[in-house]
Amino acid sequence: MKRFTAGRPSEAADLIRSELFGLERLEKHAESLAEAQPVTANPRAGRRLDRRLEENGRALFAAYRGVEKAVRDEHHITPADEWLLDNFFVAEEQIRQVREDLPRGFYRGLPKLGGGPLEGYPRVFGIAWAFVAHTDSRLDRELLLRFLAAYQRVQPLTIGELWAVAIALRIVLIENLRRAADQIAAARIASTKGDALADQLLGVAGQTAVAPEIALRGFDSTTLPAAFVVRLVERLRDQDPRVMPALAWLDKNLATAGTSVDEIVQAEHQREVGLNVTVRNIITSMRLISALDWAKIFESSSLVDAALRAESDFAAMDFPTRDQYRRAIEQLARGSGHSELDVAKRAIAAARRAGAGGGTLHQQQAGYYLIANGRREFEKEIGFRVPFSEWLGRSNRRAGIAGYIGGIAVTLAVILALPLIGLSALGIGGWTLPLLALLGLAPASDLAGARGGRSRPRRGGPTSSASGAFCGSSRRAWRS
Repeated sequence: MKRFTAGRPSEAADLIRSELFGLERLEKHAESLAEAQPVTANPRAGRRLDRRLEENGRALFAAYRGVEKAVRDEHHITPADEWLLDNFFVAEEQIRQVREDLPRGFYRGLPKLGGGPLEGYPRVFGIAWAFVAHTDSRLDRELLLRFLAAYQRVQPLTIGELWAVAIALRIVLIENLRRAADQIAAARIASTKGDALADQLLGVAGQTAVAPEIALRGFDSTTLPAAFVVRLVERLRDQDPRVMPALAWLDKNLATAGTSVDEIVQAEHQREVGLNVTVRNIITSMRLISALDWAKIFESSSLVDAALRAESDFAAMDFPTRDQYRRAIEQLARGSGHSELDVAKRAIAAARRAGAGGGTLHQQQAGYYLIANGRREFEKEIGFRVPFSEWLGRSNRRAGIAGYIGGIAVTLAVILALPLIGLSALGIGGWTLPLLALLGLAPASDLAGARGGRSRPRRGGPTSSASGAFCGSSRRAWRS
């Protein structure tokens, strides 16, 4: 059986499957992976996964229809075929979930690999790829937590990456199922050809038997697929002695290739058993992904959360408040060049200094510098550069209600002025222009108000769920 070789998703159809690791070896592999994975300085220049996802969806649907047809035609199918036939809806659900949970803005912000076979893809995708390969697609919650912890002993992951672990695992499992489906379909086609040749040689279903030398004429110079050989041998053994020359021809053909019928049959049976196990593991893992509470997995893995829990009452806060802290840390890290963990530790250090200097109870909390009145001073300390969109929002808040109304008034004037200027250029004037302006005042006011409302910063809470969808906060942060 072929060993797995890491490659880009669009390349070799080998399964994402390598040597099966126990816990200790898996942790060591995670550490060595963290050391070996360079990250590009420009994450937005990465490779896209959405097209491959759509292609995988189409390929899996075609494979599903192929199994359906084989069942209708009463052709031989394998246990892996049955798994795909019975659980195709599970794969469909995973693809739909990835589409919902991976907006382009969030994907662009994920750190991308700067080298290796998965160069240009998100680092978290490479982590999921390695985990799936060395567990034969069998997801285990505790094993995953230990794997992530071992990786972060060498290289911390960002908040966004940890939220994207579930998405990355889904994508890799979908990719692996597509590769398995391709192998299943190829083997089924080869097996069907073996059946057709056996039918000719045996003269079944009212056909006249064809002489072996005639039936085998078109196969002399071809490479025989293993599934074809196995099916042909299964059909011809213990049959009429008149077809025995076909088996002799088969032995000779395989001997030329340096193998034998027995070796091919044994290898094909091993491949089929391994494929059945992998497909079963993929489907089981897909179901488990949708059942796990990924918010708890995230908070168990996040080094930022661990730092805040150790130095404050962060753990006693409700989830929306904790998530507000994390969103602030993500934003401050992006705008300052510091890592998220460094930003968290600096906020903790600022709270300690306030405690040593007799500051108020509020000033002795990290949240004071992340989301409260100490934010501006903390931004100066870490060299935070306010993005233009945030600068507009801050200016709007400083101006208060007067600024908000003023902004709507300016927008309303622009919306009305542009068409009126155009009409005036066409020669329309007199009382007509004021009348049109009056008629357009109501819809223009609605449009200006809507645009003014959207210009204000969004402060929505998280949208995490135990169904496997990752928290919406990180998605909103990258969209901003």
